[in-house]
Amino acid sequence: MNIIITGGAGFLGSELLINLLKQYPSIETIKVVDRIKLSESLITNHKIKSIVADITVKQEVDNIIDENTTHVFHLAAIVSSHAEEDFELGMLVNLKATQLLLERCRQVNPNIRFVFSSSLAVFGGELPEKIDYMTAMQPSSSYGTQKAICELLINDYARKGFVDAVSVRLPTICIRPGIPNKAASSFVSGMIREPLKQKKSNCPVHVDLPLWVSSPNTVIKNIIHASQINTDSLKGFRTINLPGLQTSPKEMIASLVNIVGQSCLDFISYEQDENIASIISSWPKYINNEKELALGFIKDTDFNSILNTYINTTK
Repeated sequence: MNIIITGGAGFLGSELLINLLKQYPSIETIKVVDRIKLSESLITNHKIKSIVADITVKQEVDNIIDENTTHVFHLAAIVSSHAEEDFELGMLVNLKATQLLLERCRQVNPNIRFVFSSSLAVFGGELPEKIDYMTAMQPSSSYGTQKAICELLINDYARKGFVDAVSVRLPTICIRPGIPNKAASSFVSGMIREPLKQKKSNCPVHVDLPLWVSSPNTVIKNIIHASQINTDSLKGFRTINLPGLQTSPKEMIASLVNIVGQSCLDFISYEQDENIASIISSWPKYINNEKELALGFIKDTDFNSILNTYINTTK
């Protein structure tokens, strides 16, 4: 296996790198591509190549993907609120870069497994109570629109045999370590992570708003599984809704109080942000994952388990 991870220096890319190396000792190379160099602590052996590149530039993409490439995990993106603020940058990174990567795969090896990280943001409008893998996309943000366009493009490249591609729609990932970013959903991790560090955090949406979430570990396992499944089982539609579970800020904070005590409430505020609330409330509240679970994808059991795992791994 010769693997490329775009956006590989970020949290999700770094975790994917670690898990791939553990799971597949036969890997020959993993090229970790990002605008910044991969942390030296993660370059643990000669198989890992940290490449600083701009994947919106054709020549740089052409230099990264070659005839030996077997897998591309395309995680790089301008996140939701940032893409809403800067439309041109979102189109450049979220759409043009994906086009360049797909076309390069087509040129060098149509058998490359291309795994694209999409998002629940492709949905919007008047959603049914439960959605499934054939629910129509109607994004309510520029980020969601860009991801939806990429999904359709990927599906067509796969249909025509240009690349063996699959899109995976990620639930809101929590609890992410690190610091807040410009994602509209950043608060979902922040309102748990920051109080645990005795730092302030704000919940900008109604506390009863349903959220569709998954733990980082489960998402990584599902992304890797998507790189290995027989895509014939997808029956022509190459997009997968990764399994999640429904919770809400109220339930999450109650779990936090139950595990660490009432003092954590001193660090949580509840100032509404209409921009964030409008984006988050347009996303699915519940997804029917029967198809995905039958294909071997997995889900978390409950939010308490997610929280306990996070606390135990960050001590």
